[in-house]
Order: sequence, then structure tokens, then C-alpha cells
Amino acid sequence: MSTHDTATESNPGKYVEPGADFVRDTNYIETRITRDGADGYPVEAGRYRLVVARACPWANRAIIVRRLLGLEGAISMGLCGPTHDADSWTFDLDPGGLDPVLQIPRLKDAYLARFPDYPKGITVPAMVDVPTGQVVTNNFPQITIDFSLEWTDHHRDGAPQLYPEHLRAEIDEVNAGVFTEINNGVYRCGFAGSQQSYDRAYARLFSHLDKISDRLATQRYLVGDTITEADVRLFTTLARFDPVYHGHFKCNRSKLSEMPVLWAYARDLFQTPGFGDTTDFTQIKQHYYIVHSDINPTGIVPQGPDLRGWNTPHHREELGGRPFGDGTPPSPPVEGEVVAAQDSAPR
Repeated sequence: MSTHDTATESNPGKYVEPGADFVRDTNYIETRITRDGADGYPVEAGRYRLVVARACPWANRAIIVRRLLGLEGAISMGLCGPTHDADSWTFDLDPGGLDPVLQIPRLKDAYLARFPDYPKGITVPAMVDVPTGQVVTNNFPQITIDFSLEWTDHHRDGAPQLYPEHLRAEIDEVNAGVFTEINNGVYRCGFAGSQQSYDRAYARLFSHLDKISDRLATQRYLVGDTITEADVRLFTTLARFDPVYHGHFKCNRSKLSEMPVLWAYARDLFQTPGFGDTTDFTQIKQHYYIVHSDINPTGIVPQGPDLRGWNTPHHREELGGRPFGDGTPPSPPVEGEVVAAQDSAPR
């Protein structure tokens, strides 16, 4: 057990409000890093650090997009451990428990450096200004869009168009439904404070999963014939479905592996460079089962499920489509950012 796991036990967070629906606070720090620096933070290679946790689906999006676009050389990445207490994510994976660039033990320190009385939750992903040590933004939906649109001067050769202009309206529409009904829907189930709240959340979740399954039955990707921002956003929830949401969050009408279209779609993406190689199932399970102590008071992390199916043939290529459009796959993960074999799906 890490020292941070001990902190989790001594200062647990509260995730369920008895008798109430779960309502996510979506008011994030809206400062943006842009090419013109309109908010005081211009795009500049080496200036910013993306702080993430592989366990978190919202942070996993940013990890995937950074990798697909080849921004590793322009934006460094700090990795928090899989667990946190009610106070902050911490850098317990690093020697001495300090982020090697920011030299802080807790992500909260970067928030307080800019907002001394910051009243809200300390969330990942977060972009931190390295020279000042101050958080710039934790607005996760905007972070990945800005990676695509504002950081183009630093994209790798062959980077895909994840938010192409001619598809943006459709991507935005699909994303809105996926966020409210699926990405956040699993949390509405897991953090429901009453049977009625849970029943409503469960119905909404599986209704939209069925809707998305129907959409994907005849097309390889959610929007257009290439991978877009929409696929990234859906994937991180699907990857966590059987290991966490099916049991821990009681999203148990069907496992992902029992929903043929979505299971094949998820495997297609998982086997695409940038997706499966950024997914750490060990950290995912540790996070949810240890941190949510009001749902899982024993803190026991399950051994299952069997992950071998993730690398089985999916046959989605029969629907056509080109994963990277006119671009190319990203190079393998850089040193220090590789998910260990024992934490991924066995081949």
C-alpha cells in the first residue's frame, strides 16, 4: 500500500448524497492556452505541463489526444497516482512523492499557487504553467479541443484531424449526448443516493448506449470515416465499463463484452495506437474501488475481469474508414510513459 492509499483511508471523500441524484459540477477554470495568448497564456513549447492520472477517464482523453497529435515534445506530462483523498491528487508514483518538474507533492499546490482560496475540487487533467507553478485550466473538454486547434504548429507530421471544421457541429452534437447520458451517466448510476435516482440513471444510460450501438452498427466511427474527438470521449468510458462501472457502479444490464457492436468498436480503438497503449487497467480499478470508500468500504480491488478479449479480432475494418484519415499512426509511447504489460490487456 502506498502512503497515498493510507491518506485515502484517513481522509476519504464523500461521493453519495443520500436521497439525491448525482449532479456533476461542470464549472471549471475557463482560462485557455491559445495561439494568440488572449487569456495571458500563449502556446509555447515546453512552457506547460499536463498533469493527469491514468485512472481518470477525463484525464485519459487528454493523454490520448496528446499522443495522437504528437505533442509529447511540446507539452510534458506529470502522472499522479491512481488514488487520492478528499484533498488532492498526489504524485506518489514519483521518487520522493514530488513531481520532477513542478517539485510539488500535491496537485492542489498548483491550484493554490494561482487561486489561494480555490474553493472547488482539485481535478485532472490540469494544465500547469511551469515557470510560475500555477494551474492554468482544468476545463477538460476544452483542453483537448485546444490541443487540436491551437497547438497545430507543434503537431507531429501525419497528425490526424480530430476536430475537422466540416464535422464540428455533428461532433459537438454527438459529444453532448455521450457526455450527459454515458460519460456522466455511469456516475449518475454509481453515485445515486436513492433507488429512484438509480433507476432513472440506469434507464437513461442503457437507452443511450443502445442508441450509440445502433449508430455504430453501420459505421466504423462515431462521426465521419476517421477517428475524431467523439471517439476519444466515448472510448475512455467503454474501457472502464467491465472493470469498474458494471459492478462498482451497478451498470449491470449488460457487460460491454455482451454488447456486440460496442465491444467490437471499443476493441477496434483499443488496438489503435494511442488508445490501448495509454490504458492502465490496474490503476483504473485501484482508483474506483479504493477511493470510493462510501460505495466500497472494504477497499478490496477485484481481480477480474479477464482482459484477454481486448486484443481479439474485431472485424470493424469491414465497415471501411481510415483511422487517421490522410495521416499516420503515432510513434510508440515515449520513455517513461509506457503502460506496463501487467497493467494492460494481455496479447
